[in-house]
Amino acid sequence: MHKLARSVHKWLMLFLGVQFVIWSVTGAYMVFFDIDYIHGDTLVNQHQVTINPQNIDFSLAELIKAYPQASQISMGKLMNQDVYRFHIEQGDSTQLVMLSAQTGERLSAINQAAAVTLAQYYYQHSEHQVAEVNYIADNPPFEISPRHLPVWQIHFDHFSLPTLYVSAQSGLLVGKRHVFWRAFDWMFRFHIMDYSSGENIDNKLLFFVALLSTIGVISGLVLTYFRVFKTGRSKRKTRLVRHQGGM
Repeated sequence: MHKLARSVHKWLMLFLGVQFVIWSVTGAYMVFFDIDYIHGDTLVNQHQVTINPQNIDFSLAELIKAYPQASQISMGKLMNQDVYRFHIEQGDSTQLVMLSAQTGERLSAINQAAAVTLAQYYYQHSEHQVAEVNYIADNPPFEISPRHLPVWQIHFDHFSLPTLYVSAQSGLLVGKRHVFWRAFDWMFRFHIMDYSSGENIDNKLLFFVALLSTIGVISGLVLTYFRVFKTGRSKRKTRLVRHQGGM
């Protein structure tokens, strides 16, 4: 058993050693950074979203009368303006609609100028200038979910490469990213050994490596037993025999 444990432990640790280093480095990175910072909470202002009912001149009943097919109706803010947001079916697709809660006027989709204004409104650091603006209608980067499309991608000029994503339909902030979040995402992927989407919940590779790691740990415990306890007993027996022989 001693020889078997030594052979198994040696080859498994040779195979798994690199992954152990990856687990250590990625785990240390994820523990070091505050998760609220990684989520980008420090990038955005927490604006007051309280709605004054006295400012609502276009009632919900009027909205339903004008748009009987409306679903998922909500009321919120577009900067300082009170608006309704809801969905309507158009053929095989669903469209998000915004109405002014004061006039009932249907608001147009968010253009580039409005997207930049909204991004600056959401962004906490007014001293940072807008560096680049992109409209994304398909094939989004990995850091934003396709369900939010279409979106405006607004980059700000800072070493952490902060990026805000503003919905082109609702004007809502749907994503906030920076270079440390992007690094965290890759660290998480390497940590769970998911080299595809980062959302693999049925990761057979991780299970296989974890199983081999468990076997490696058990073989190491067996080696510890033989090298510590067995060796100690043998040494005590040897000293006892020598002592009796000397007598």
